[in-house]
Parts: sequence; structure tokens; C-alpha cells
Amino acid sequence: MGSQEVTNWQGKHVTVAGLGVSGIPAAKVLHGLGALVTVVNDGDDERARAQAADLEALGVTVRLGDGATLPEGTELIVTAPGWQPDKPLFTAAAEAGVPVWGDVELAWRLRGLDGREPAPWLAVTGTNGKTTTVQMLASILKAAGLRTAAVGNIGVSLLDAVLGEERYDVLAVELSSYQLHWAPSLRAHSGAVLNLAPDHLDWHGSMEAYAADKGRIYEGNRVACVYNVADKATEDLVRAADVEEGCRAVGFTLGAPGPSQLGVVDGILVDRAFVENRHKNAQELAEVSDVTPPAPHNIANALAAAALARAFGVPPRAVRDGLRDFTPDAHRIAHVADVDRVAYVDDSKATNTHAAEASLAAYESIVWIAGGLAKGAAFDELVARSAKRLRGVVLIGADRALIREALARHAPEVPVVDLDRTDTGAMLAAVQEARRLAEPGDTVLLAPACASMDMFANYNKRGDAFAEAVRELGA
Repeated sequence: MGSQEVTNWQGKHVTVAGLGVSGIPAAKVLHGLGALVTVVNDGDDERARAQAADLEALGVTVRLGDGATLPEGTELIVTAPGWQPDKPLFTAAAEAGVPVWGDVELAWRLRGLDGREPAPWLAVTGTNGKTTTVQMLASILKAAGLRTAAVGNIGVSLLDAVLGEERYDVLAVELSSYQLHWAPSLRAHSGAVLNLAPDHLDWHGSMEAYAADKGRIYEGNRVACVYNVADKATEDLVRAADVEEGCRAVGFTLGAPGPSQLGVVDGILVDRAFVENRHKNAQELAEVSDVTPPAPHNIANALAAAALARAFGVPPRAVRDGLRDFTPDAHRIAHVADVDRVAYVDDSKATNTHAAEASLAAYESIVWIAGGLAKGAAFDELVARSAKRLRGVVLIGADRALIREALARHAPEVPVVDLDRTDTGAMLAAVQEARRLAEPGDTVLLAPACASMDMFANYNKRGDAFAEAVRELGA
């Protein structure tokens, strides 16, 4: 059932699993194509009832409070990416021989629906850095004069991108492991896996299954499979992928690049992959100072974005101009202020240990504000690798004891303040304690290594609270 068989949608019984940012657009698109759409949803709250009423007004059937039962006659399920594979709905679908697609798979199948040549996809996944890399990539592509957009897991609907009136030359696509799990026929022009660290294991069931879903991004790549030289697991995924003839493995490294790699030499981002005679020649792309912020993990993001852009034929100057034009989102290693010669940096987006470790590696002497919801994470490796950088630690949040215990094991000499409070003033107290521990030249770094929902609505609110507390210090 694909875009080349558009008439097949007429009268097809399609079940959409989940209301929300992907389910509602999918239901509307499928209904518009003539499918008989039923939406099933676990929740039955006021918001879900309002969403259901809007869809029912269009002629879509909605079943609230029952996401487990397969509607009779279902020929295809289109699921929200977060629905776990072991849900009874999918077990019933497997028994009935009903295929399950995600919103990404649906978008992929509907490309070219209006007869236009579909825009190629440059796809990015990884445990951390996806959004920044995709935004950098889109900035580089725009600097090359290409019509593009950053879409996918980044919050811009892929369905809108492939079916809307806007015409694109190429799309920069962020894909989560959830989305890749439900996208069996996706075939990107080129793809990148930035890094792999344990995350979402409750959803995938194991690290092996999580990695395998990330690796799907390489399947059928035409030009380049971009991997992280420092993370062997990403290269292993390239080796395991079934790609088109002539597709190349292209590595990125913070060191000097070998042939078929991008890397850094004397403060210059250098390409030895997309040049003639790459065994002898190299192409300068940009300076490290063109990347904001120039933290090591962000340089890696820039190299991955540059590799995908170069795979698409973008000239070197556009890489430089695109990186210069790029401004990171809020709460991603964002410098808030200097107070009494101490820098205060907001990386509230560091919601897991891998992201926090990358953030901590960017500074020499740190007072670290950490804690929140651990999501099953362990902190021993993070603390052991970062201990030498820590001037002090301020702990907040529900699972702070896990970090405190890791600090006791691996950094017993580092002073720790354990804040046993979750009220609205807790962040101000944390920043005040951090100020007391800090010395001139230090960085007070909010890199919680945990989710925020124990104390804040989301990581944005947590970062906002940090920035507000820092402003009060300097007032």
C-alpha cells in the first residue's frame, strides 16, 4: 500500500493508534485520501475528548480508553512512535497479519503523491545531539541555496513536509529510535548515527534492540553512511547495513581525519571524504570558532552535519556559512551569565548520562547541578569519568540519591550539597549553593543527567528556572 497505488486508500480500513502530534495529522491525511479511519487511544481525559470531537466532526471514528483492541476489519495500523511494540494491539495485529507503520513510514510511502519528484532525505539519529545536528544541517543546506526544512522528531511534521504546498530540494530529518522501529521501508539518501548509549531500554527491551533500531537509518542509503569514529558501535551498524551499491562509510572524528573521514586539524574542520584523491588531499570547511558553542560534542555534531551536506554535494563555503548562521536552541549548553568571574551555563536538555558527560567534558573546573528523574539510569561511569573536573556538586530532584552514592564511590573528596526540597524555590537555592562552592574561573553547570518531570513541566521550564535564579544572583 504505497503512494504509487493511491487508489488503494479508498475504502481501506486503517486504525491510527494514539491521538497527539503524529496521530491526529495521520488520521486527517488518511481520511482525506478516502480511507475508513478509526483512532484508538488509551487515554480518555478532557483533552482527548476535545480532540476526538474534532476528528469525529470530519467523519473519523474515535475509540477512547481502549488502545488494546484491534478494530474489526483493520488492514493497516499507523501508530504514534511512543507506543511500545509489546502492546496487545500490536500482538493482535501480528496474529492477524496486519502491518504496522509509524508516522515516518506513512510519510515515506506518501512522498510524490501529487506527482512531484520527492525530496531526498538526509537522516540523523543517535542518543544525543540529533536536534542540533539536524538544525545545523538545515542551516548548511540553506546556505547552499537549497530549499529545505528540519523535520521529523524535531517537531515539524514529516507529513506536512511531504504533502504540503512547500516544495523542497532536500529534507533534514531527525529520527528517534521509536520512529525508526516503525519505519521498515525508509531508504534515506544518506544517514548518520551520532552516538549510542543506553536510553529508552524500557521501551526497546535491550541495548541490542535499541541499537538495531538506530541502525535502520542506514538501510538502503545511496551515498553515505556517516558514523562516529569514537563510537565503534556506530561503525558496526554501518557494517551490518544493506546499502545501495557504491554507498560509502564516512567517519567523523575530533582528531585528524583519515581517508573517508571528516575531522579537525589545528582548529580547522577538514574533509577527507568528499574530495578527489582523498588519500592525499583534504578540504578545509570551517573553523572551530565558526561553531556555537565550540564544545567538543558540538564540534562532533557540526562534523556529522557537514558530512551529510557534503554527501549531498554542498560546497565547502556553504558548510562554513551555515555553521556561522546557526544558533542553538535554548537550554543546550547555553551561557546564561558571568557573576563574580564564574560562568553559569544552562544545559537542562542534558536529560541522560550520555548528554551530561558530553556537557561536563566541555569545561575544566565545574560546580555541577544535577538530579531529577533517573529513568533507570546508573551514574557510576559518568561520575568516574568526570570526577577530576568537579569543584563541587549540588543535587536536586527525586533520584538525587543515586548520583550522591556514585559520587561517594568515585569522587569522595568532592563536596556535595544535597537539597531535599522540590518547591518552586529549590532551583534558586541550588544556584546559591553552587555560587558558594564556586571559585573565580569555574563554571556552574546545570546538566542534570535526569528528566525534569519530578519538579518541572519539562526541561525548558527547568532551564528557565535556572536562568532566572542566575539573574537574581547578578541583580
